[in-house]
Amino acid sequence: MSDTPDRPESDPHDRIEWREGDGVLCARWRAEAGQPPPRRVILADDTLRADDAWRLACEGTAMLWQGDYQNARQLLQALARRADRAGRRSKAPGTLTEAFHRYRMAQAQRARTLGMLLVPVSAGGVVPLRRAPDVAAACEAAWGDTSEDAVVSLRELLGLIGAYQWQRNGVPVAALGGRRIHPHYGVFAPVRGEYLDLVADAPLPAGGLAFDIGTGTGVLAAILAARGVERVVATDTSPRALACARDNVRRLGLADRIDVRAGDGFPEGRAALVVCNPPWLPGKPSSLLDQAIYDPGSRMLRGFLAGLPAHLAEGGEGWLVLSDLAERLGLRSRDELVAWIAAAGLRVLGRLDTRPRHARAQDASDPLHAARQGEVTSLWRLAC
Repeated sequence: MSDTPDRPESDPHDRIEWREGDGVLCARWRAEAGQPPPRRVILADDTLRADDAWRLACEGTAMLWQGDYQNARQLLQALARRADRAGRRSKAPGTLTEAFHRYRMAQAQRARTLGMLLVPVSAGGVVPLRRAPDVAAACEAAWGDTSEDAVVSLRELLGLIGAYQWQRNGVPVAALGGRRIHPHYGVFAPVRGEYLDLVADAPLPAGGLAFDIGTGTGVLAAILAARGVERVVATDTSPRALACARDNVRRLGLADRIDVRAGDGFPEGRAALVVCNPPWLPGKPSSLLDQAIYDPGSRMLRGFLAGLPAHLAEGGEGWLVLSDLAERLGLRSRDELVAWIAAAGLRVLGRLDTRPRHARAQDASDPLHAARQGEVTSLWRLAC
């Protein structure tokens, strides 16, 4: 770790400071969601009790770990149990909309509290703690340049390690005949197969060109190409998503048929098929992965509908893949969605529906269980 005089004045929020002995040290602060570094940081080791760590974390004091790495993991698990108990005590009756907002606030508070346990990462992506695993490859995959000493929350580091395993091993996709999609760090993994099956089963309109708006991992573009669409142009604004989609296109041997481009919305021209799977819930994302779930003000959804007529070829279709969870939570009404479709000059040719198959839909302890249990995911077939 470096001494304070080396701190770059141009980027103060990218550094974290702490006292060690008689001096003040600093290092690069790693937080993918852009959280500022904690203001209060103390050194902690294996002598720290879980109750004391919980109190410090709740007070906003971060603990930079100096002890055994595996003990730090156990401490984080103990903090998580305390956070979950606190969350259960705070439950209160109310509407599903109120339950959703309480749930999001509780999740944000949980993330802040658990994020107070920090670990050092030396240059080269090495965690200089006893019994620490080799995380160099995972750090390089997520951060790129690892030449500078850094500090990161243990919770985020564990997420980074898990994401690297997803990237290495991939996710089998039934709609691709079991071939795998490899999600990168910060790009939402296609683990909910029901919406992929909708895209695999819907009748294709005639025409050889398709657009995939907000491609993410590139999985929908790959499914369309696998179904015989001659050429797919896939767009996204996220550099991580673009790199991920290009990697998957290459792995699947589809680089000659799928063109992955940077762009906020539609590429130029018109296509026989335009597909979009926007974030399903209106709301502000608080992390990289949240950007695939929350769409502030339904901006992407509304932008897709408004722009679709100008990018559909004659006789073409727009496929909107969307869950009705927002409607069940009272965040957006079906009337609003139908009004946006009509205002764009679009008509509904048909709709394919499916039920979620993920475990949370069956989890009665989930505060949003009533909404998740009845959730329907639909592929809306739209035309001018």
